[in-house]
Amino acid sequence: MLIEFSIANFRSFKEKVTLSMEASSDDWLEESNVAMVADQRLLKSAAIYGANASGKSNFLAGMEIFRQFVQNSSKESQAGEKIPVIPFRLNTATESAPTHFEIVFLQNGARYRYGFEATAEMIQAEWLFSQKDSIRETRLFTREGSTIEASVEFREGKGLEARTRPNALFLSVVSQFNGGIAGEIMRWMERFRGISGLDDVNYLAFTSQLLQDARLGPKIRGLIRRLDVGIEDLQTIELSVSERLKLLPKDFPEHLRKEVLASPGAFMIKTLHKRFSEKNQVCENVEFNFKNEESAGTQKLVAMSGPFLRTLEDGSVLFVDELEARLHPLLTKALVGLFNDPENQKTAQLIYATHDEGLLDSARIRRDQVWFVEKDEIGASRLFSLAEFKVRKEAKFGKEYLLGQFGAVPHLRDPQGALTNVK
Repeated sequence: MLIEFSIANFRSFKEKVTLSMEASSDDWLEESNVAMVADQRLLKSAAIYGANASGKSNFLAGMEIFRQFVQNSSKESQAGEKIPVIPFRLNTATESAPTHFEIVFLQNGARYRYGFEATAEMIQAEWLFSQKDSIRETRLFTREGSTIEASVEFREGKGLEARTRPNALFLSVVSQFNGGIAGEIMRWMERFRGISGLDDVNYLAFTSQLLQDARLGPKIRGLIRRLDVGIEDLQTIELSVSERLKLLPKDFPEHLRKEVLASPGAFMIKTLHKRFSEKNQVCENVEFNFKNEESAGTQKLVAMSGPFLRTLEDGSVLFVDELEARLHPLLTKALVGLFNDPENQKTAQLIYATHDEGLLDSARIRRDQVWFVEKDEIGASRLFSLAEFKVRKEAKFGKEYLLGQFGAVPHLRDPQGALTNVK
C-alpha cells in the first residue's frame, strides 16, 4: 500500500508537499475506510480538491512521471533522452534546481522509502531505505551525482554503479539485472497506476480485454448492471492485431498498451438492452452500437470499470484525475464507495482529483482523506489536509468548502463586470 508521496520543484509546486495515506487516530469510519497493514493504519482513498489551475492535475502528473521514469529510465531507448521533469518556472532560484520525488510504500511486509532528484540532464541524487521488524531504517543505497554507494544489504547493486548512465536511475539498472529487492520494488511500481477521467476512451480497449477474464468479466458486467444505465449485458467482438493498432490512440498509456497488444486478442464492445412487447413485458435483448448509441457518460463508466475493478482485484493503487467528468454525482459516489468498503479486503487504494463537493459527505469520508490544493501570491501550489482544520468530523464538509472555509476555491470577481466593459 502507498504510505505517502512527495514532490518539490515540479510544475506549479515550488516547495516540497506530501500526500499522506496514514490514518489519524480518529475512529470515524474506521471499519470501512481504514486498513491495518503491517501495524500501520492506512487510508483506502484520498480526495484532492482545488480551484481550476490550482495544481491538482500537476500533483497527479508527478505521480505518473515518477512511475514511468522509474520503470523505463534504464532502457537503451532512453539513452539520449531528457529526463521528463519540469521545474517551477516562476522563480529564478528554481529554474535550474532539481526536481524532487519521494515515495514511501509497503511491499510484502517491508516499508520502503525511495526517491531521487533530477534535472532534465542528469540524476543528481537517489536513495533507497527499507524497514522491517525494526524501529530504524536500513540504508540500501545512496547516490550523490556520479557517486553511488550500495550497502552490504544491497549486494545486488555491487558492480552496477559503472553501468548507470547520468540520466538513468540506479534502481532501474539493478532491476534490469534481476536484483531481488529492486525487482520487488518494480513489481510494486507496476501496481501503481494512473488514469484520466477526461481521456476515458483510452481505457476502453483495456476494459474490453478484461471482459474476457473469468474473474473480472462477470464483475464488470455486474457492476454496470447495478449502476442503472440501462445496460443488461456487455458483448465483445474480437479484433485482429492490425485493427487493435488502429483503434489505440497515440497517447494511450504505455503500460496499458503493452497489456492490450500482448494479450491473445482484443475486442470491440457492444451493449445489450431489454426490448419490451406491446404489453411492456420483456421479450428479448436488443444490441446497441456502443460507440454511436451510448451516451458519453455511459461510455466513460464502462471504460473506467476495467481499471477500477482490476485495482480492487489485485489490491493495487489507482490515481485518477477529473474523476467526476461526465458522470452523475451518484455514479461517482458509487465508484469511490467501492474502495471505502469493508469488502475491499485486498486494501486497494484510490487517489482522485475532483470538483464534486457531493463527495465531501462526512457519512462517507474522513477528514484525513480530504486534501486541498491552492496557489499562493507567487503562483506556487501548496497541498494541505482537512485534518489540519478544527472542524467536527460530522460537519457538512461540502457546504463549508463551497463557502470558502478551507480555501482552495476560486476567488471570483463580479462576472457581470466583464459585460459592462465590453466595447
